[in-house]
Amino acid sequence: MGVSRRNAVARFFVAALGGGVAWRGAATAAETAAVPKVVYHLADTDKVGFVLGNIENHIKGMGGPDKVRIVLVVHGPALAMFQTRKTNVAIERQVAGFAVDKVGFTACGNTMDAQKISVADLLPGFERANEGGVVRLAKLQAEGYAYLRP
Repeated sequence: MGVSRRNAVARFFVAALGGGVAWRGAATAAETAAVPKVVYHLADTDKVGFVLGNIENHIKGMGGPDKVRIVLVVHGPALAMFQTRKTNVAIERQVAGFAVDKVGFTACGNTMDAQKISVADLLPGFERANEGGVVRLAKLQAEGYAYLRP
């Protein structure tokens, strides 16, 4: 029993349509998986408020915290601004809000040693980069994070 020309053409279009749907589905999954990743570098105390404002604007500009992955790496003098005993209410509120937005906070282990502080001395949400802040920055860039130092 042979396939008529009409049936062959119909089967071709159905197969092509199915392939197009599968291709579009794969593209959509790839687009969804490609959430931009950004690492902010902060070392200067006079830029703490500015950088936190940039992060807030970045999240809003991207359409929400699920549209971007952000990590803040802090070292040098700026780390003192995130100590619970030295911070201010505005910084504390912003950091708490960013924790909800799943912003990652990393403190340079070398700076922590120099300032004689532990993770327990910092605002909630910080983790220690034992290898150092600049090494952590380089590793994140190698993982595809865009580097920003406002």
